Amino acid sequence: MTSIREHWQKVYDRRREDEVSWHQASPITSLDLISRTGAGRDARVVDVGGGASRLVDALIEKWFEHVTVVDIADAPLELARKRLGDRASRVTWVTSDVGDWAPDGPYDVWHDRAVFHFMVRPEDRAAYLSTLRSALRSGGHLIIGTFASNGPDRCSALPVMRYEPETLAAELGPDFRLLEGVRAEHVTPAGKVQQFQFSRFVRI
Repeated sequence: MTSIREHWQKVYDRRREDEVSWHQASPITSLDLISRTGAGRDARVVDVGGGASRLVDALIEKWFEHVTVVDIADAPLELARKRLGDRASRVTWVTSDVGDWAPDGPYDVWHDRAVFHFMVRPEDRAAYLSTLRSALRSGGHLIIGTFASNGPDRCSALPVMRYEPETLAAELGPDFRLLEGVRAEHVTPAGKVQQFQFSRFVRI
């Protein structure tokens, strides 16, 4: 049986970065929500499941000095490192399942586009939330993007959970206060439209 790590490794072994359905040339919604946190250049920002996402490029271009990218598979991280060239040394790269990751200190901003919605088993959600609570400081900001309630029910041949800001808030629990929720349409490289919701929380 193929493990989740092997699944994602194979995805990037078989396809170019711009061929996967979740590819974005510019992560506009994520950048907008991160800017609303008020985080300065010295803020510690982690992009969970960042893989080959272009978000890291934008974050270091904005001179964030402490950026970490976590992904379960090394293949997409290697694509991002090669793309960034010498600038890759300004980023901390972590290959780990988020539920197993041991953060090296408190973060000011936790960003996740389309990882949490893969946590279909209660034990996986519990492990994710345990890491989140150990990583994000009180007063820090949490940004999670998932498929919306009218979005797809599968991605990359895997089942997903769909959320609205209120149902996501209920899943996260009282440690996190919902500040805002926004809708976003993602157009895949194949031209399909996927409905996303992005929610921003503050850690109480």
